[in-house]
Amino acid sequence: MTELSASGQGQADARTAELAQRLAAVRSRIASAAVDAGRGGRLPALIVVTKFHPAEDIRRLASLGIRDVGENRDQEAAAKALELADLALTWHFVGQLQTKKAKSVARYASAVHSVDRPQLVDALAKAVRNEREASGRAPLDCFIQVSLEDQKHDGGAHRGGAAPAEVPALAERIAGSEGLNLAGVMAVAPLGAPPEPAFEKLAGISAGLVAAFPAATAISAGMSQDLEAAIKFGATHLRIGSDILGSRPAVG
Repeated sequence: MTELSASGQGQADARTAELAQRLAAVRSRIASAAVDAGRGGRLPALIVVTKFHPAEDIRRLASLGIRDVGENRDQEAAAKALELADLALTWHFVGQLQTKKAKSVARYASAVHSVDRPQLVDALAKAVRNEREASGRAPLDCFIQVSLEDQKHDGGAHRGGAAPAEVPALAERIAGSEGLNLAGVMAVAPLGAPPEPAFEKLAGISAGLVAAFPAATAISAGMSQDLEAAIKFGATHLRIGSDILGSRPAVG
């Protein structure tokens, strides 16, 4: 199906209008932050993270010009990618990924933003190699997820990711794997702390990576609550969910 059902057209039109308004507000924030950071017209890519929201919302977003979609659960992402196969979407996997899910992710994802351990690199390389033989898919962009939390701090919730000291070895492993493309780094700002110092640290890690791998310039950072700080410190990809889609829909 390529159109929203006629029976829900009024509701669909209202939801599309809501999404358009929210999307415009976020784009305005991005543009203003880029100006404040002295980036001019060099705006980061906007990835709309659609977890828990229905495929119909992604179809509406596509009608509003969105092409980059993020998901953090393979089961949900795989189903949506299949349902929306008629759309020219780029799928970004942004959540923690089990190695056993690599085969599934390789079928639909153009990028994985959460590569954080050697075993996952190897699983993705094998999955992409097999998928390339079967379907001729393009290489998979891999972002190394970096933990920006204090490694000595044991309390509270943790965002995941490799320690900064582990980044060079992971980069070598990705770069040496056929079918994988070392895109750059990704991080989530630590909970309960200002994001600026964390994203400044990430920018430094990125600079070190680019010194060794000049093409690995991507920085995936910034969500609804901290996109301005991410843009200030060089984010090339933003992962925005709630400020565009609203709160998580109720489960009936």
